[in-house]
Amino acid sequence: MTTDHLESQIWFKDDQDFIVGMNAVPLIGYSTGVFVVVFVLMSSHVHFLLFSTYQQALEFINDYKGHYSHYLSHKYGVKETLRRNSVQIKKLDVTGDALKRAIAYVQMNPVAAGICLNPYDYPWGTGNCFFKASSLKGTPVESLSARSRHALFHSRKDLPGGLLLGDDGFILPESYVTIKMVEDLFRTPKGMQHFLNSSSKARLRIESGASEIPSFKDQVILPMMQELCWKLFGKGSVGELSPEQLAELFRQMRYRFSSNINQMARLTGLSYEQIARLLD
Repeated sequence: MTTDHLESQIWFKDDQDFIVGMNAVPLIGYSTGVFVVVFVLMSSHVHFLLFSTYQQALEFINDYKGHYSHYLSHKYGVKETLRRNSVQIKKLDVTGDALKRAIAYVQMNPVAAGICLNPYDYPWGTGNCFFKASSLKGTPVESLSARSRHALFHSRKDLPGGLLLGDDGFILPESYVTIKMVEDLFRTPKGMQHFLNSSSKARLRIESGASEIPSFKDQVILPMMQELCWKLFGKGSVGELSPEQLAELFRQMRYRFSSNINQMARLTGLSYEQIARLLD
């Protein structure tokens, strides 16, 4: 399951937004009865691989978008931000290596975006959940007061026992995703790494000639980009810039932040082709 890239805005502007998004996964997952295999939250879209019926998957993503939209409305005063964000739900053929490839595709999204060099380094999803040597540690969610749970999860829905809250303020995915199933599927860390390295996302990054230096995260660059608009051109937003000013802004983003065209497109709402032409 994948949402399309949101062209005009991003889902998650700062770490707190990501934390709310992370906590919504088990919250909505348990209420809709799905099993989360792997997932990743990107700034402009999300990916989920679920064990569920089609109807459950549809209910899950609609409830997830509704829950997070309510949070966005409360924090930023924007309404129906995600209503126009369309969703693709595909039934996966689990014969052969299809499931392994699908897991690798989801896990490699932040690497393909130039955010990190390895999915294990990306916190907003299941990138670092599998084949861990250390035991899982965290605060049992059931030990929190009802008021604390509501403040953390922005919901009064009940959660089952056994969930652990990590130091970063979100429920650890290792306490609810299908860890054993995924590890049994790949058998060894080397087996999983093979599929990560050979995934379509990895090939896309290699074929594009992308730099091995990861760019800054979207939520870090966004306020800096707005500051550059004002500092360089005396303008309050990207929408006020002329084509010549946009070209200079993109050159500055590439120089200052190692930002690539995909990231610039996510942050500005312009297409890859438009930005590529401006940078020619």
